[in-house]
Amino acid sequence: MNEEDKIPVASEFTRFCEVSEVPPGGKKAAKINGVWVLVCNTKDRLFAVSNICSHQVKPLVNGRVRNCAITCPVHGAKFNLETGEALNLPATKPIDTYKLRIVDDWIEVQV
Repeated sequence: MNEEDKIPVASEFTRFCEVSEVPPGGKKAAKINGVWVLVCNTKDRLFAVSNICSHQVKPLVNGRVRNCAITCPVHGAKFNLETGEALNLPATKPIDTYKLRIVDDWIEVQV
C-alpha cells in the first residue's frame, strides 16, 4: 500500500481546559497541536471552532458570542458556532469546527 492510499486517521482528543474555565457566556482560546482553537459556552452548550476569522485571519477570541454565533471584533463577520458557516459579509468562507467532549470536568477537543 502506498503512502497516498492510506486512509487518514482522525486525531485523538486533547485536553483543552477545565469546564469551569469557560462559564456560560464565556470563551477561551488555546493552541492544540499548532492549531488555534476557541471554545465558547453559549445557550448552555460548548462549541469548539477555529480562533481565526476566515475573512482576514484575525483572532475571534475577543468577539461577541450571542445566539450560537460569534462576531469577529475586527470587521463584524459573524459565524455559526455549530457549523462554522459565515453568516454575513465580509466573510464568505466558513471557519473550522471541532468535536469536543467532557471527561472528568475537562474539555477535550479533537483537532
